[in-house]
Amino acid sequence: MKVLVPVKRVIDYNVKVRVKADGSGVDLANVKMSMNPFDEIAVEAAIRLKEAGKADEIVAVSVGVKQAQETLRTALAMGADRAILVVAADDVHTDIEPLAVAKILKGVVDEEQPGLVICGKQAIDNDMNATGQMLSALMGWSQATFASDVDIEGDKAIVTREVDGGLQTIKVSMPTVLTVDLRLNEPRYASLPNIMKAKKKPLDEKTPADYGADATPRLEIVATAEPEARKAGVKVGSVEELVTKLKDEAGVL
Repeated sequence: MKVLVPVKRVIDYNVKVRVKADGSGVDLANVKMSMNPFDEIAVEAAIRLKEAGKADEIVAVSVGVKQAQETLRTALAMGADRAILVVAADDVHTDIEPLAVAKILKGVVDEEQPGLVICGKQAIDNDMNATGQMLSALMGWSQATFASDVDIEGDKAIVTREVDGGLQTIKVSMPTVLTVDLRLNEPRYASLPNIMKAKKKPLDEKTPADYGADATPRLEIVATAEPEARKAGVKVGSVEELVTKLKDEAGVL
């Protein structure tokens, strides 16, 4: 079975995001970029399936700018077999919208014919949480989202998913699209030998037109602003004073 894993290049989660002075977007100058953490978990899940003998090949794919090659090389160093980069933008500030990504991925899936697509549940830059679901709809495949445990049994995937009320275990027919949550696994670090080997693994470069898709943005960012700073709290001397403040000042009672 072939497994396809989409990965996205985002600002490293350890970096404090800064908004441009004119409010036109996020400042990316000299900012460290990394693979989306949820996508790292997806890559690790695919590798473990291959190590368990349930997958034969892992293909990593990224849609974005040319610099996403670095992100794909990270996936290859972790254990992916080959990679596909779909160059859909020239400006690093351009974020390809979920529907456009899903349409491009549909073209990749049609060409590669994987038995399983594993996505991160969302990207930490836009938090859309939509691409996996949209791809499932476009393909007419089953889907299992927010997976915290995955097992493959023949032509079925047994998935434990995180829901508001706790955990839900479902069985879906293959081929399927999975989106994974943080608690699925702990991604491995790429060793130096594997980083060197990754440089020799195949990485194909494509365009949206190769898959009959259009990545032209349909949304316009009007303004970007940092969240308001939290106000300092106050100490109260008694429960009665707390209730009074909640009632008279906060207006929540």
